[in-house]
Amino acid sequence: MSPAQLVAAAALALAALACPGGAQCPAPADLKDINGTKLCAQLYADASPYYDQCCGGRVLPVPPGTDMPYLPRDWNDRVSSLVVAPRCELTVWSRRGKEGSTKRFSAGVVYRLQEVRKGLLGDWDDSISAFYCKCS
Repeated sequence: MSPAQLVAAAALALAALACPGGAQCPAPADLKDINGTKLCAQLYADASPYYDQCCGGRVLPVPPGTDMPYLPRDWNDRVSSLVVAPRCELTVWSRRGKEGSTKRFSAGVVYRLQEVRKGLLGDWDDSISAFYCKCS
C-alpha cells in the first residue's frame, strides 16, 4: 500500500469508529423498495451536523402517486432529511390536511431540512405534516 492509500484507509477506519451506525443518504436514482420498484421519495427521521451521517433513523418509503394529507402520528412533524427520485416532485405542507406553509422538492437530496427556510423565522425540520409525491 502506498502512503496515500494508508492515510485514506486510516481516515475511513476513524470515521467508522467515530460514528458506528451512521447513515448515508442514497443517490436519488437508487430509490427503490425491497422488491426493486422505483420510489418517488424517502423520508428520514434523523439528520446530523455531518452530511455523510444524515438520512438516519426511521425511514418512510414513498411510492409514486402517494397522497398523505394526514401523516401517521409517529411521522407527523418528525422528518429531518429526505431524498426525491429523478423526474419526481414531493410537495409538503406544514399542517395536517394540506394546510399551512407549502414547499416543493424536486429530484435530489436534502440532507438537513433545518437548512431549508420556511417563512421568515422557521425551517422545515420536523415540520412536515402532509405530502403528495408524483413522478412523470
